[in-house]
Amino acid sequence: MTRSFLFVVGSARPDGNTEILARKAAEQLPTDIGQRWINLAEHPLPDFADLRHDDTVPRARPRPEGGHEALLLDATLEATDIVIVSPLYWYSVSATVKRYLDYWDAWLETPEIGFKEALKGRTLWGVTALAHREEEVAEPLIGTLHHTAAFFPMRFGGVLLGNGTRPGQVLDDTEALARAKTFFAQEPPLARFPYDKA
Repeated sequence: MTRSFLFVVGSARPDGNTEILARKAAEQLPTDIGQRWINLAEHPLPDFADLRHDDTVPRARPRPEGGHEALLLDATLEATDIVIVSPLYWYSVSATVKRYLDYWDAWLETPEIGFKEALKGRTLWGVTALAHREEEVAEPLIGTLHHTAAFFPMRFGGVLLGNGTRPGQVLDDTEALARAKTFFAQEPPLARFPYDKA
């Protein structure tokens, strides 16, 4: 499968610090690697309804046809590398990113997709900007993405962190910009839950 990156942008602010940092990292990718950017604010998903135990609906969900859900599903399946581009909101991913990840649960309930098998071995990355200088406050966000990757299991490339509050302020974070230059160059391992036996 030809390598291609899907950047899922979940910011409440257009061209925010997180997206700026993600684009700095993406600039380092070889030109023969495809990039697709989808802004969740421009492709909103409705609130997720968990119907797994509702006896009034079929157990297997139908594959979505058309609309934002189908676009996001197809883009997710086509990517070898999925990059969650989310600012740190209340110590985790943004609401739009959380909703997107909730839909992964729906896609797992659609047998014809084979979603778990399709994502197995692919790579999940994260990029976030935070207002705090203490990067430890991003641990809940990192844990969310790591454990999501471990479920499939996917490879987990970690989270590129940068500091910025006001628009464009992340460009003053020279350490984050330096990390961005080599962030996607690493070979991430398969993610594993902490309680998994080696």
